[in-house]
Amino acid sequence: MSSNTNVTNGSKKRRLLAPSQKYEVFTQVLTGQYTQREAAARWRVDRTTVTSICRTAKEGALAALSAKPGRAGKTPEQVELDETREQVAKLQATVAEQAIALHLYEGKTHWD
Repeated sequence: MSSNTNVTNGSKKRRLLAPSQKYEVFTQVLTGQYTQREAAARWRVDRTTVTSICRTAKEGALAALSAKPGRAGKTPEQVELDETREQVAKLQATVAEQAIALHLYEGKTHWD
């Protein structure tokens, strides 16, 4: 499919933009070259398409910038999940140590 393909959607045709074109739309709106309405007219797309492109680009940029150094390729959610798993493992080890200490302190007779 070429980058300027028109797709029939019911009675309307919608224009599909290549990722590089979407990035160009985003940067033009971001830098103030065009308003969202002007960009939509220039690229012959619906204004909601431009809004969606800008929202997606912003979310992607924020996700990439919020990643911790040394953990490339992980989303913030994946980083948080990994940290939570590490914390759970530490807590499990602590509970096991406390159970052993209690067993040694109280003696074996209380568990029989």
